[in-house]
Amino acid sequence: MNREIYMDYAATTFVKPEVIEEMKLYFHEYFGNPSSVYHISRSTKMAITRDREKIASAINANRDEIFFTSGGSESDNWAIKGVAFANKEKGKHIITTGIEHPAVINTCKYMEKQGFKVTYLPVDEFGTVDIKKLEEAIREDTLLVSIMFANNEIGTIQPIKEIGNVCKKRGVLLHTDAVQAVGNVPIDVKDMNIDLLSMSSHKFYGPKGIGALYIKKGVKIDSFVHGGSQERGRRAGTENIAGIVGMGKALEIAVENMDRENERLSYIRDKMIEKLLKIPHTRLNGHKSNRLPGNINISFDFAEGEILVMALDNKGIYVSAGSACSAGAMEPSYVLKSIGLSDSRAKSSIRLSLGANTTEEDSSYVTGIIKDTVFKLRENNAKWDSKKF
Repeated sequence: MNREIYMDYAATTFVKPEVIEEMKLYFHEYFGNPSSVYHISRSTKMAITRDREKIASAINANRDEIFFTSGGSESDNWAIKGVAFANKEKGKHIITTGIEHPAVINTCKYMEKQGFKVTYLPVDEFGTVDIKKLEEAIREDTLLVSIMFANNEIGTIQPIKEIGNVCKKRGVLLHTDAVQAVGNVPIDVKDMNIDLLSMSSHKFYGPKGIGALYIKKGVKIDSFVHGGSQERGRRAGTENIAGIVGMGKALEIAVENMDRENERLSYIRDKMIEKLLKIPHTRLNGHKSNRLPGNINISFDFAEGEILVMALDNKGIYVSAGSACSAGAMEPSYVLKSIGLSDSRAKSSIRLSLGANTTEEDSSYVTGIIKDTVFKLRENNAKWDSKKF
């Protein structure tokens, strides 16, 4: 019987037992609507305040700058649409990159249909934004720069502090999609001059369906959901109490363990990369060192990524492909294309993302299985010639 090894933590994480325990009471005992005035409602209101403080502390923000959402996609939508519509008298120009998460890319495309102009900055071969090109792209009518903190596919971490300094100097707001970064790398919104930041609980061992948007005090932004007075009138709807409590606890744990866990994961990651690159005609995608601790994105020429993912699935190993399914056909990842990969190499890529339950033993086992599987796939590929390549 195959062992089951999960290596897709960038897609989602499990909810840690301590988080579940923290959430339990808010399903059946402290279930009151926070907008009511009686005791059980006061308890839930106090819980929201407590966990808003925990989340703010994790990124060095103020408590009243944290607004709860349903997750990363909503936070990205709110940041871009809210700022754009609220500040359109200043201008209608937005800057982002060509490797953003679809929640940002597709929101920017929507904004173009609303009459806004969007500049999509290129990145280098490692997926890093060129600060000089950013400076050159900023115009008098630029109102927002939206650049992700760390890429979900290739793991490259952007120079956000430098980007923030440029935006502050030019009087332009900076939003960062930090869904992959929060809980995984240190973030200080004040030191980095970040004006808006998106996060999602299920990326750091919290529950799904809950996230947050950091909005720096003084930022002019439209309300996203109209209705009641929840979230200070900016995002109406009865709060997801258990979700908020779970998110707060999960992030508290992540920050407490961050240094130790990052050291552990980086060690395992680097050992895996070293072994995988010994397979002939293999390429690491993303920055060699300036990447998320648990991220490995790698291409195996002459081995289709999607087929490799399915073959590994049959062996109980769960990873993701470096391509996206579009209209029933495999399309090369736009992120991998943006860093210069050919269609065939992009389609031969897989992403492994390590996490809390990943062990050195697991990494050695998975590396061996990948090596054997890649060789078998190449033997069945008419384009592969072991003598030639």
